[in-house]
Amino acid sequence: MKTDGQDSPVPVSPRSGEGTSCSGGGCGGPSKGKRLWKKVKCQLVEYHCLPGYLRDNEFILGHYRSEWPLKQIFLSIFTIHNETLNVWTHLIGFFLFLGLTIYTATKVPKVMDLHSLQHFPEELTTCLPSIPHLSDFQKLRNELKTSLATVEGMLPSLPNWHLLELLTNCLPQRLSHANHTDDCVLRSMKEDVVNMIAPLLVRPISRWPFFVFLGGAMFCLLASSMCHLLFCHSAHLAYIMLRLDYAGIAALIATSFYPPVYYSFMCTPFFLNLYLGSITVLGIATILFSLLPVFQDPEFRTLRACLFMGMGLSGVVPILHKLVMFRHRPEALHTTGYELLMGAFYGLGALLYATRVPERWRPGKFDIAGHSHQLFHVLVVAGAYTHYHAGLVYLNWRDLEGC
Repeated sequence: MKTDGQDSPVPVSPRSGEGTSCSGGGCGGPSKGKRLWKKVKCQLVEYHCLPGYLRDNEFILGHYRSEWPLKQIFLSIFTIHNETLNVWTHLIGFFLFLGLTIYTATKVPKVMDLHSLQHFPEELTTCLPSIPHLSDFQKLRNELKTSLATVEGMLPSLPNWHLLELLTNCLPQRLSHANHTDDCVLRSMKEDVVNMIAPLLVRPISRWPFFVFLGGAMFCLLASSMCHLLFCHSAHLAYIMLRLDYAGIAALIATSFYPPVYYSFMCTPFFLNLYLGSITVLGIATILFSLLPVFQDPEFRTLRACLFMGMGLSGVVPILHKLVMFRHRPEALHTTGYELLMGAFYGLGALLYATRVPERWRPGKFDIAGHSHQLFHVLVVAGAYTHYHAGLVYLNWRDLEGC
């Protein structure tokens, strides 16, 4: 992120291959004429040559783009400068989450693919005993209860397990028309079981909270990538892109709460609405606060990091509540482990961003690769990807059990 700073120059020795003039934005001045303007290549400049709105990190000394034309800015995505990796780390992350969204939409909703039922009748045949006297309906009913208890152990736990009642209620009609052998009746019973189980197996729980998170992640990553690519064009565009970047961060943090809160408290509407409403209001307030011009001043760097970290730490309350409610559920511990890892990634990234480590230790040595903002970007993608896996655990849990 690039923000307003002091205009006092920082003494820096010129680097080979970089422009040393501080006029014309590092890109041949328009006074040279249009023909010369087209021939002059935009040059990278050093920190002390930057206008005030582009000064953010005095420990990154060179390889800056300054007030370039938009055409050259877009082409610079394929060149080397101090924002190249900032652009690509989140642009690659955007395409990663776009692929995950497509995968989730096409594959994950199927709790159990119907094709997996093609061998189910054979498995059921081994569970259903031979019925010597079809006229003895009570015996058949009792045998069927025992058999279905065995079948239930073969299947995942389903919400509202009423298959036994449904099946036994239809048996009298089946038997009243049964002039068949034992095998024929057993085959009909197997078909009943499969036909009743199949609709339940392909009825997934609501996916919208998970897609809200995926949408927030993609918005954050794309907004950040575009901000780092375009902000050097002008003060006006930089102001717009920075606000978009801050909004993306707030959106990612806020939408990250939606899957864990929704799927943990979907059966308790009061807490569901309380937690979702709170994080939504907090996210909107953070976005509105980020619109203030003072929010981008360098002296507020630590405040920005603390504000976003505070949003993330607010998730401790619903996570602890979930652990208390579902302390005997392995899914609760599993998802909490993912969430702690996600928090560690985000927290470490925010710490590096606020302290400007490692470039503050060796100014100028991490201009191209390895400075704090690039590490922050990588950790954000890692944290969001970790949270995606936590979301899959939530979906599998609620798909199989419901409330």
